[in-house]
Amino acid sequence: MAIFVDADACPVKEEIRILADRYGLPLTFVASYNHYSVNLPDGETWIFVDTDKESADMRILNLAKSGDIVITQDIGLASMLLAKGVATFSNRGEEYRESEIAMMLDIRYLHAKERRQGKYSKGPKAMNNQDNENFLHKLDTFIKARL
Repeated sequence: MAIFVDADACPVKEEIRILADRYGLPLTFVASYNHYSVNLPDGETWIFVDTDKESADMRILNLAKSGDIVITQDIGLASMLLAKGVATFSNRGEEYRESEIAMMLDIRYLHAKERRQGKYSKGPKAMNNQDNENFLHKLDTFIKARL
């Protein structure tokens, strides 16, 4: 079991590091070159990809295999990973499931359609410490159950 992180906008990187260390799991962050830094923590695996819209998603899709875990906010990527047997979680600790992904994609499509028509709604609320702890707890529980 390895963990891959869609790292461009992931607010729970530290929580993921804690769990990867706790369980000795390989951890790979995938981000666009826009997020490159010379100050990356020693010993971490970072893969940087082109800034094209789907570059990080495609790299993660190619790297992850059945039994791995991916953290992403991208519902489209999650749906493709689920088809490969990859466990997927949002940065809020929500596990994406086959039984719900079609509905989530439909809602995403409807929201995009509304935005194209000039109708905008509020985005998700900002993450707070409780959200981070919730993520940590849910992913920890998931990993413990599979080891």
